[in-house]
Amino acid sequence: MRRKPLPSQAPKSATEDAGAPAAVQAILNSSSYRQADHDVDFLSRADTRDIRLALDYEKAELLLRQRGIAHTIVVFGSTRICEPAAARREVENLSKQARIQGGDAKRRLDIAKRILAKSRYYEIARELGRIVSEAGAKRRRNRILIATGGGPGIMEAANRGACDAGAESVGLNITLPHEQFPNPYITPELCFRFHYFAMRKLHFLLRARALVAFPGGYGTMDEMFEVLTLSQTRKLNPLPVILVGASYWRKVFDPDFLVDEGTIDPEDRELFWFADSAEEIWRGIVDWYDAAGRPLLGPPEKDVLR
Repeated sequence: MRRKPLPSQAPKSATEDAGAPAAVQAILNSSSYRQADHDVDFLSRADTRDIRLALDYEKAELLLRQRGIAHTIVVFGSTRICEPAAARREVENLSKQARIQGGDAKRRLDIAKRILAKSRYYEIARELGRIVSEAGAKRRRNRILIATGGGPGIMEAANRGACDAGAESVGLNITLPHEQFPNPYITPELCFRFHYFAMRKLHFLLRARALVAFPGGYGTMDEMFEVLTLSQTRKLNPLPVILVGASYWRKVFDPDFLVDEGTIDPEDRELFWFADSAEEIWRGIVDWYDAAGRPLLGPPEKDVLR
């Protein structure tokens, strides 16, 4: 501290100018005087989007690097596929409504029954989370962690499997117009919330060693097709893409039809494969890296995205 304060450390007094205190306060209250990095209104303007994009990238990157996160297995899937017990409760509740109301209640019951049938994927994702985490825990350096979109359903299951194994896991959440919550099984220090989908997608891929897509909707397909496109064009170093639940995915899209139509090449069909169990998924990932001559748990690769 200075022994004698500088003149600027005290505002002009009312004894010198009766209007000075009010004038100074007006300046202090002005948004233009607010320090830029403390000015949320300024940072939210359309013409400061570049700054927000940089911050969206930098915060997660710095903290992930600080925690030594080298590799991830990215898991996606429907937020609506819940654990079997919850799915059974929903079927029971809707069964009572359908008997009384019929109509729309019966339609919702039919959907609930299909969700119950798919709830086995929750258990597969949870088991995969455990297997990946236990494999990663055997190493001090270049560990491999589960990373998800941070939401409920299949993503919750994968984070939960890691939690079961006493391991860390990553959640990359996104700000949406409606309120949402991350699932409770993510490591708190590794759960991030992004403003931009683009930055979130970037962080999914920068450390990804594989993408595992469980049955899901638009969001799951968005991530899956993006990775397939980046691998096809070699904008991304190819990595394993596993679609869990062949019976589901074969109805969602038909790559053989695309090959026959000439809109993709036969080799593009080889950018992914199907699996139906956690052990099969993990074994396939390990075998893929062995065949490629690339270490699954080696040092981080440079220029993953070109």
